[in-house]
Amino acid sequence: MLRFLTSGESHGKGLVMVIEGMPADLPLTEEYIAIDLRRRQGGYGRGRRQKIEQDRAEIIAGVRHGRTLGSPIALSVQNRDWVNWTEVMAVDAIDAQVERVTRLRPGHADLAGTVKYDFDDVRPVLERASARETAARVAVGAVCKRLLEELGVSFRSHTVQIGTVDAVVPDDVDWAAVEESPVRCADAASGQRMVEAIDAARNAGDTLGGVVEGRAQCVPIGLGSHVHWDRKIDGRLAQALMSIHSVKGVEIGSGFGATRLTGSRVHDVILPREQWTDRPWARATNNAGGTEGGITDGQDVIVRVGLKPIATLPRSLPSADLATGEEIAAHYERSDVCVVPAAGVIVEAMMAIVLAAAALEKFGGDNIRETVRNFRAFEATTGPRAMRE
Repeated sequence: MLRFLTSGESHGKGLVMVIEGMPADLPLTEEYIAIDLRRRQGGYGRGRRQKIEQDRAEIIAGVRHGRTLGSPIALSVQNRDWVNWTEVMAVDAIDAQVERVTRLRPGHADLAGTVKYDFDDVRPVLERASARETAARVAVGAVCKRLLEELGVSFRSHTVQIGTVDAVVPDDVDWAAVEESPVRCADAASGQRMVEAIDAARNAGDTLGGVVEGRAQCVPIGLGSHVHWDRKIDGRLAQALMSIHSVKGVEIGSGFGATRLTGSRVHDVILPREQWTDRPWARATNNAGGTEGGITDGQDVIVRVGLKPIATLPRSLPSADLATGEEIAAHYERSDVCVVPAAGVIVEAMMAIVLAAAALEKFGGDNIRETVRNFRAFEATTGPRAMRE
């Protein structure tokens, strides 16, 4: 069973991750993980924090000579900004008086978190509830991508909407152009309008949300199961994606758009053998987004994730004080204007974590060679029964 934990606060010493269940002998380097951490820090609309941090995950356990050991993998990411917060976020008790944060921010975990844990200061909540934690998820997701790479699976993402600006998504996305785009958009003209929308929001002291699409390509048929609600792969993906900060909606495949169409236009026709190309059981379309009955169906897994505008606004919203209940402007700490471009990288990470766990459930193996052998053996049996007999 693959599982992971993250620990750390936004302005604490750093982030720590532990991954359990990764097979032995998987090639893994810090530089491989660093690629996605750099991608997460990019994107137009990010705040000053990204200029301070240069995220890099240090492998501190579970890897020897560039290969996993089969034991838990431990990673850490240093918070460079910690030097400016040594008193506020000190581990030991200190004599100095640290100012409490009591101005509640609508849209954050501030009020619910302080009431739940009975704090008189929002700081303990906002530090852990911060999206800084997604750096840890991206590092874990990179390790899972490395595993799935051995099975031929790859991941992509791009921005399809920011604010009221919708991208025109081409049939064949130029992924190199997406990575070069400041908003990670496949449509250059729409990308420029997205940049202008972010600038307008920044000038108004406001923030913007949007929609990103994530794709897992060459996913094998058979991950997940129809037999229990908590084993359905689409349910697991939806839960993982909804757990990302600011996400308020998840679609798989055509999603809500399918509700406006008849069944004859929605369901993906299974093509006869003579129309297959490189893989068995080809389809005419992929409206289901790569899952049927809670199981991957061999097509690309495609999700769309909707993110609300960031809740920390330079032009603070009216709010109430935690201590007195009196009206006051919401607390403000430096923040991004729009995280939608970077969110695609986080979506890829969470997809990879879910699909890697499902792949290990299906193909198992204490060593990556055993896992790949099991995968190849299964792959050889996925064609029509007449081809195997």
